[in-house]
Amino acid sequence: MVKTAKLALEDGTILEGEGFGAECVKTGELVFSTAMVGYVEALTDPSFKGQILMSTYPLEGNYGVSKEWYQSDDIKTEAYVVRQLCTQPYHPKSEKSLSEFLEENGVPGISNIDTRALTLKIRERGSMKAAVANVDISDEELLEITRNQTPIEEQSLVEKITIAEPKTLAQKETNIAVIDCGVKKNIIDNLLQRDVGVTIYPASVDAQEIIDSGADGVLISSGPGNPENVEKIQDTIKTLAQNMPVAGICLGQQIIALTYGADIYKMKFGHRGLNQPVQDLKTKKVYMTSQNHSFAIDKNSIENTDLEITQINLNDNTPEAIKHTKLPVSGIQYHPEAGPGPHDSSEFFDEFLEVVKNY
Repeated sequence: MVKTAKLALEDGTILEGEGFGAECVKTGELVFSTAMVGYVEALTDPSFKGQILMSTYPLEGNYGVSKEWYQSDDIKTEAYVVRQLCTQPYHPKSEKSLSEFLEENGVPGISNIDTRALTLKIRERGSMKAAVANVDISDEELLEITRNQTPIEEQSLVEKITIAEPKTLAQKETNIAVIDCGVKKNIIDNLLQRDVGVTIYPASVDAQEIIDSGADGVLISSGPGNPENVEKIQDTIKTLAQNMPVAGICLGQQIIALTYGADIYKMKFGHRGLNQPVQDLKTKKVYMTSQNHSFAIDKNSIENTDLEITQINLNDNTPEAIKHTKLPVSGIQYHPEAGPGPHDSSEFFDEFLEVVKNY
């Protein structure tokens, strides 16, 4: 028997579709991703905490789910919206169906939704508060739940997903401290593959703890939500940058920008997908990049700081990379670790480690 599910938006829109996954009600900010593959990686990406993910690609679930593709321990998105769900997946590594994956993680899904029309609505209206219900609930009650949720820009999401205690994965001649604001598995894998030691620290870590550990460099990870709501981390970065190179990915870059005087703003609908073109302003080289973010650096606010923009997005000219002109501090807005996505920009890790080793 097909379950009827509902998707509600804060503007009063109510859409009915077919439910899959867990039978529950979940709220979040509705966002879309243009990626054609990688739903397992996206669903388990901590950067999606607090958001309801919608895929623009019309068929999801066709290659199933494998733990090998996870980017964290479990699903981090609040709910999943698709045009068509494949109920009989095939892939030699598949361990379960997409619906089973959502159900075991307590996450509702809704299919048979006109995702093309809904994507156009979000592009015009912007990302919106939303709710997905896989249970019997009135339209009025669902709308009330949708509208009463706390806006994502006011939530402190990093503290919900950061590691509780430091965890050392390897000790080598060169050692990197990763500040976990919602780190993806592929970020850690990229560091370990380059034969460096890695210790993961909570986002609330004190700078002196990292200095005392003998770390040679610091990487501030990607993660969810508003960078202004990550408590005390800016003071930590200022102290660390006086002692070792510091780099940031996605949310990590936004935090670095705030630390050194730039401003951040919430984008209308963000960048999410595997096909965002980024150009290096010095070399003129263009990278196709994987992206997932709702906030960006205000390029006009850079002028009176010690930061400079080194890369831009060719679709909308938003800053994609920055560096400090006096300190060994840099950041990028996209995801060089991919997972999924193109690997054009994986050299970021090599360049960061080169700075660390020559510091």
